[in-house]
Amino acid sequence: MPRQNRVTPFGEIVAVPERGTFLGNRGILHDAGERILRPWQVKRWLVCELEFRGRHRQVMAPNRYTELFFLDEATAFAAGHRPCFECRRAWFLAFRAAWMEGNGWPAAGAPIRVDALDARLHAERLLPDRSRRTYEAGLRDLPSGTFVTLADRPAQPYLVLERALLAWSHAGYTERLPRGGVDTVRVLTPRSVVNALAAGYAPVIHQSALASF
Repeated sequence: MPRQNRVTPFGEIVAVPERGTFLGNRGILHDAGERILRPWQVKRWLVCELEFRGRHRQVMAPNRYTELFFLDEATAFAAGHRPCFECRRAWFLAFRAAWMEGNGWPAAGAPIRVDALDARLHAERLLPDRSRRTYEAGLRDLPSGTFVTLADRPAQPYLVLERALLAWSHAGYTERLPRGGVDTVRVLTPRSVVNALAAGYAPVIHQSALASF
């Protein structure tokens, strides 16, 4: 039986056979029986490489952080995660630079501190009651890499990719819709991350997206 540690673009943690291509964590979420007790523990939500310096972990070991898995980096961003500074340092630095540019961080000032960045993302991904925060936007204004839902299909996440919307699944991207036929959408990716994408950060996207074109 698959463990409950796969993450959707909604940020939900579910049990499915597909593992995905990226690892991440939000702290210790499980108990000794590998049951998920909470959706998050810390504000530092990371997306990591599956392999790093030959390290090996026992998945969902007691009192260790819960290993979460994502289809790709764009999915992790929609769920509210950001690149890890240790195993994805170059990606983190590129993300931080794009985040600062896209969100008007003072060019002459020091880079935003990691704790401040994590606090900003935490405020953008969750409402005070801990439910998921989303917002409406015009599709024409959204950059590639953003995740959205449509009014008539609120349970189906779509990836914005160039001139198309790609239907997400745990196994990869499937249905392709023309972007031009949609106006207003509900955005899943946190607003400041969308701004970073607009400023030029290109998240890693699952290879199945290529087959959709």
